[in-house]
Amino acid sequence: MKLSFPVPTSAAGTHRAPAAAFTIAEVLVASTVLLLGIVTAITSLQRGLQASDTARHLSMATQLMQSEMERLRLKSWSQIEELQGAGDTTVPLDRSAGDAGARFACTRSITNLKEDMKEITLTAEWRGYDGRPHTARLVTRYGHNGLNDYISTVH
Repeated sequence: MKLSFPVPTSAAGTHRAPAAAFTIAEVLVASTVLLLGIVTAITSLQRGLQASDTARHLSMATQLMQSEMERLRLKSWSQIEELQGAGDTTVPLDRSAGDAGARFACTRSITNLKEDMKEITLTAEWRGYDGRPHTARLVTRYGHNGLNDYISTVH
């Protein structure tokens, strides 16, 4: 026995295909997957921008501290002792960097390690675009007759 089903026809007598549609459940699942993808992309973009901002500011802070450290290395022993005795720990930053130098606060600390050796620590602080505080430090040693003399001479 052969079964046959009537094919729907329009008023003009032509055959039409059955209507195809998505169920509400399929639409909800697709919308949820799309929404999760968009939220993940936005979050990843935000974290990437935050990391880029932190890296950029860390690089600028390091360059400013390195510039100050090189300026200190050109000073004589007596000038370094004067700086240490003055107690002024605020470092005037190089304003040739433009707006970048204004974002940072840099402090200097000079301590005696031995009679003829000092440790100089520069600390830079700034806030990221999200308002979180960041800190970077640069530390060096300064010998009375130069660091090379200190290392090669037995004291």
